[in-house]
Amino acid sequence: MLLIGELAALLCPLPEPGSATPEEAFPDAYEEAERERSEYASNLEAAALGIEADPLFLALEEVRAQREAADRRVRLLLAYAREFHPSGRYPLRELAPASGYTTSGVTTAYDAQQIELVQSRIHRAPRRPVPGADPS
Repeated sequence: MLLIGELAALLCPLPEPGSATPEEAFPDAYEEAERERSEYASNLEAAALGIEADPLFLALEEVRAQREAADRRVRLLLAYAREFHPSGRYPLRELAPASGYTTSGVTTAYDAQQIELVQSRIHRAPRRPVPGADPS
């Protein structure tokens, strides 16, 4: 199906000559990208046929889910940087452009829930008490 092939080309681009380092790795990188594109197209086609859905909408939903997952990871990293880093050396003026948030956005990007999740994953308490967190 033309649509699926074009969606695969959009979302799984092939590398351009000169983009691989070292240059000798280009054929392998190209081959791997072709394989990923073909696999993506096959999976998209199977999913679209399996639930009788438009492949464009499936692709959009997948990319949206990836964006939302990336945003959750950014929020966890901000919580870590602001609440857990031992030296507390990450100022808002540096975190903001790196994260895509404004300086005030960095301070509101995460809440007690993300702080608790970071704590559970790194097995360490935050540097300061968390407002609204479970004290137990």
